[in-house]
Amino acid sequence: MLGQIEAAGPLGPVALVGARQRTVLGALALRVGTVLPFTRLVDVLWGDDPPRTGIKTLHSHVARIRRALAGAGLSDVLLTREPGYLLTGVDVDARRFEELVRAGRGERSPQRAAALLRDALALWRGDAFADAPPTGWALREVERLDELRSAALEDLWDAELRDGNHEQALVELPALLAVNPTSERLTRLHMLALYRSGRHTDALDAFQRLRRLLAEELGVDPGPELVELNTAILRRDVSLDQPVTRVPAELPARVGHFTGRGDVLAGLDRILDGDLPVVVISGPAGMGKTSLAVEWGHRIADRFPGGRLFLDLRGHDDEQALSGAQALAHVLRVLGLPEDHIPVDEGERAALYRTLVHDRRCVIVLDNAGDVRDVVPLVPGGGASLLVVTTRRSPAALAARHAVHPVLLDALAHDESLSLLRAVAGEQRVAAEPEAADRLVELCGGMPLALRIAAARLLGSPHQRIAALVAELTEARLDGLAVEGDSRTVRAVIDSAYRPLAEEPAQVFRRAALAPGPTFSSWLISALAETESVAVSLASLATAHLVTEVESQRFRFHDLIREYARSRLTDDERAEAAARVLDWYMQAAHEVNLVANPARDLVRPLIRYPWSKPPFPPERHAALTFLDGERENLLPVVQFARDQRDFTATWQLTYLLTSFYEATGHWHERVEMCQVAVGAAAELGDRAAEAEMLRALGVALFMTRRLAEAIEANHAALAIVREIGDLASEGHVHNNLANALAELRRFDEAVRSHQRATECCARAGNSLGRALSQRNLGHTYIRMGAPEASLEPLGEALEAFRELGNTRLEAGTLNVLGEAHLRRGEPDLALRELERALDLSREIGDRWLEWAVLADMGRAHLDRDGHGVVFFDQALAISREMDDRHGVAVVLGLLGRAHLRVGDLDAAAGALTAALAERSRMPDAFEEAHVHRDLGELADRRGDRAAARRHRDRASSLYLQVGATAEASAIDRT
Repeated sequence: MLGQIEAAGPLGPVALVGARQRTVLGALALRVGTVLPFTRLVDVLWGDDPPRTGIKTLHSHVARIRRALAGAGLSDVLLTREPGYLLTGVDVDARRFEELVRAGRGERSPQRAAALLRDALALWRGDAFADAPPTGWALREVERLDELRSAALEDLWDAELRDGNHEQALVELPALLAVNPTSERLTRLHMLALYRSGRHTDALDAFQRLRRLLAEELGVDPGPELVELNTAILRRDVSLDQPVTRVPAELPARVGHFTGRGDVLAGLDRILDGDLPVVVISGPAGMGKTSLAVEWGHRIADRFPGGRLFLDLRGHDDEQALSGAQALAHVLRVLGLPEDHIPVDEGERAALYRTLVHDRRCVIVLDNAGDVRDVVPLVPGGGASLLVVTTRRSPAALAARHAVHPVLLDALAHDESLSLLRAVAGEQRVAAEPEAADRLVELCGGMPLALRIAAARLLGSPHQRIAALVAELTEARLDGLAVEGDSRTVRAVIDSAYRPLAEEPAQVFRRAALAPGPTFSSWLISALAETESVAVSLASLATAHLVTEVESQRFRFHDLIREYARSRLTDDERAEAAARVLDWYMQAAHEVNLVANPARDLVRPLIRYPWSKPPFPPERHAALTFLDGERENLLPVVQFARDQRDFTATWQLTYLLTSFYEATGHWHERVEMCQVAVGAAAELGDRAAEAEMLRALGVALFMTRRLAEAIEANHAALAIVREIGDLASEGHVHNNLANALAELRRFDEAVRSHQRATECCARAGNSLGRALSQRNLGHTYIRMGAPEASLEPLGEALEAFRELGNTRLEAGTLNVLGEAHLRRGEPDLALRELERALDLSREIGDRWLEWAVLADMGRAHLDRDGHGVVFFDQALAISREMDDRHGVAVVLGLLGRAHLRVGDLDAAAGALTAALAERSRMPDAFEEAHVHRDLGELADRRGDRAAARRHRDRASSLYLQVGATAEASAIDRT
């Protein structure tokens, strides 16, 4: 509307015919988003003298406008809304003009204000409504827009003069005055531009011209503001001079090859669009806090023309740290205040500082802040300037007083670390040794400082191989991460954070570093440190970013900081701390074992440093939950015991953790743990312990579907227990061996081994082992296709487990009984047993057993009514939680079968394809054959006969491979 009335849509210009159509559309655009009554639109067209047919004529115009809008792709923007019409969903230049003018007037920076006002004025293409003159209220709106345009021009040149553009003003202002010669504001701006350009007399003449013109045309004198300006020019008042503002540019140079932190920088950029908070960048030493602050400061410099200040507060060193008063004095000098004008009192300095930065947009970077009291005086009082603080401490204290945007810097990701290494050391050099480069990045732990030092060492030794540097750092990482002639080494930087610690936090820091896993709990530290204030010490370390709290009462170290902390341990302190670590985990495993499976009683550990207070109640679910919080530390602590050459603790800890893994899964970790324990028992020469660990290894290998290795481990265990004459253990080994044989469908051998296990346990008086063998024998009968034969041994096993009070094995036997009834074609009986098994498994918190029961319940419902998806979905979630890849593949296959049954072919395809992909990682020919069988059925239903044949041929081949001739025959008959 700021010119001729024009409109355009996605299909091109709107073809408006006649001035009245343009007037109506322009009037609607003046009130876009608001319903305009018919009477108001009639007023726009005819004023106080409308024709009798005015409303009808208006409707006719609107109908033509709608057709024109629709032709331009704007069919839904002009709506009828009683009592009139509504224009909506369009952009209007007049509205945009007003928004830009408001923004320009509210902008403190003269540069940005001028830019916004120029954008606003550029929207004008002539006089508003140039080809469609309105009447009535719309005419008044047009006059208002014209007045706003004139005021915006004056605002523009006010901003340009504040920015020092006097010469350009002398080109533009005379033309504006020619159009509006009686404007006092334009005359004032013209006079000021003339004076500041050295044209003192011309400025006085401009005032006289206006005075004569006002007298002749209006009979008035110039206003007091203009008179005061004229008087000031006569006196050559220094207050009229353009202020020479010192614009600080103290930001250090950007760090070379700044890498990563893209998400962080994007988040920082977003805060610039609102009220500016205090940005606090915190994190451990060496993580690149200063580099990030400087990089961002340079990137946003154009948005802060008032200057970029930078001050190192040296807060990590109490002796050298700057106080708030000293920091304020520095900033005031940088802002141009003479030394003799700086107040002595800190409060007065702070007030003067806030005054100086109130209306000027500055970036103030305070690096290495320590005590929050030294930062608070430097927080700007207004919203124009931005304060950025880097610190190794938590921003919580500052956040209690001011709006804070916290940025916590952690290690770079692996790919970001590689990018930094390539940038500094050279792309070709890194590409030539990719494996060594990956290992070098791992040794640096994603710490930017360490990566830069390592890359600098490569750069300084152009013929050194990366692998050689890796070998050196593997031997002495902290000492190797240093460059000759540069005092900023990794060790020195971490040392600067460690030295200010009080005695108790320092002790906690050193001893916590001996925790073997990736995280450690406050309960472990209570056993490690000789202090009553563990929580206070850990909070102090977290505040200093020497440790990171990953969840409530659980912490972690950065690798290099951990290594530094360990280097501060004395030999005696290290030996005692190692013993305390092992005792704490040994007691944890023992206490969990007592409530999870008290029948597992081969080991009663000797605890040298017992708990003062148990961290969980003596209840199965709570105990398993507690140890699950330590799960990622369990394999590392067993390896730690071996590395400490405490071989007894190594195998006993592995034994005591058996109940936990039986209940929660994660058997892949268990395999490596048991391998370590087998080696430890062999080192001890304890044949019984070695046999027990080989048996445990066999179970872990069985659970991870490494069946041939499981059989091998059990045969090795069997040889030892026969050698030492341990009949009860021989029964257990035969039982485990039989389970592996059954999975390989070597059923005759499996039955003989189960019977041998039952016999050995009976002769040894081991009623638990005998019942377990009977249960597993019953399960093997079911797998053989003889569920009737399973009922007797399963019934005896169930009765024995109930007499022994073993809820877990009772639930497991009920599960197998349910499977027997399912194979006998009795889904209702199966579900009765399975529902009881499910209740018991959930009652004791056994996730692995819960998974097995849910899978069988899904099968039972599938056989009974065709619906099992809900149970398979639950089982799938548990198998993923336990990282049971075999279980995931099994349930995905069952899900595919269930979706097939109800005719959801797309869902079936997704599940079966996923199952086949899982099988490529966890081979099982029999289970894979099921998937191909169902994929064949799916292809049949989709009419793809060739694909159906391929899948069925593959299924038949796999069934025959494992001796499943009945299943293969069923495929061949399809």
